[in-house]
Amino acid sequence: MARKNLLQGLMNPDSNNGPSTLATPAHNRPLKGAIGAVSQSIEALKARSLLDIEPALIDAGGLVDRLDGDDTEDAALMASIQAYGQQVPVMVRPHPTEQGRYQIVYGRRRVLAMRTLGKPVKALVRALDDSALVMAQGQENSARKNLSFIEKANFAAQMREAEYDRKAMCDALSIDKTVISRMLLVVDRLGDTLIQAIGSAPAVGRDRWAQLADQLEHPNATAQTLIDALAKLPAGTSSNQRFDAALRHSEALTKPVKSSTLGAKDASSKHDITQSSGTAVIASVVSKKDKVVLTLPRTDTADFADWLIQNLPDVHAQWFANATADQDTESNGG
Repeated sequence: MARKNLLQGLMNPDSNNGPSTLATPAHNRPLKGAIGAVSQSIEALKARSLLDIEPALIDAGGLVDRLDGDDTEDAALMASIQAYGQQVPVMVRPHPTEQGRYQIVYGRRRVLAMRTLGKPVKALVRALDDSALVMAQGQENSARKNLSFIEKANFAAQMREAEYDRKAMCDALSIDKTVISRMLLVVDRLGDTLIQAIGSAPAVGRDRWAQLADQLEHPNATAQTLIDALAKLPAGTSSNQRFDAALRHSEALTKPVKSSTLGAKDASSKHDITQSSGTAVIASVVSKKDKVVLTLPRTDTADFADWLIQNLPDVHAQWFANATADQDTESNGG
């Protein structure tokens, strides 16, 4: 069996080795009296202990954080563990529905290495409910410097899908609400299928992902078009290279046609409107023969866009009143 498949149940919650959603803890019959007190004490100790657990007893848990694997990093981790042993424990929780089994909170790659080496996993066991599990996983992710922007954004999107509020997302990833909103905007525009087709792209930051997401607002560029283009790349192309290819392809699709090739009827011009300080673009204007198209990005100017839509009738009324007054002045020889 290929090495990657050994941990398929931990990396992919849709596999048969782990639940596709967070499980609801089973309600066991409470024990009473001295026996019940002893049992509860034992369970409490187990819930705060460090145990050696067979890797086969550890199932998927929480949300998917990694979009793809890194063979080089996995091999280096396995070599280190083989030489020096497992120095850093993973975290698991008792499986909520299956006695004697566990769900991973974090440390999937270490479990993979230990399973491949045929050794038990040193694991911290914590009695966590679903919310606490996701919180612990998110905080561990935010502390890992090698987790890419899109992996964090994808994690936030999964939290939203699981109906966690923005505050919980911020606490889990140690990120403020503005950044969370931008992350979710990128994920929504790109879609899960395209993100999976590109991969983690660790060298690509927020700005370039946002640039690609903005390209998909153009009618000529669709996620499926980029997915089809990526499918033609040679095997072994890295996720960073796949991102670059997707961005180049989207730019080619959205590149404006030169006005010289257009008829007079279709000729248009485009310019940006900046803040009064001239430092930030707040809107783009495309002027055509028969209409003017004003585009406001739903990022930092989202509130302004909503305000403008609500107040546009008043703005037009004020302009009309001024225009009428100017015409009256001209007609009276003013």
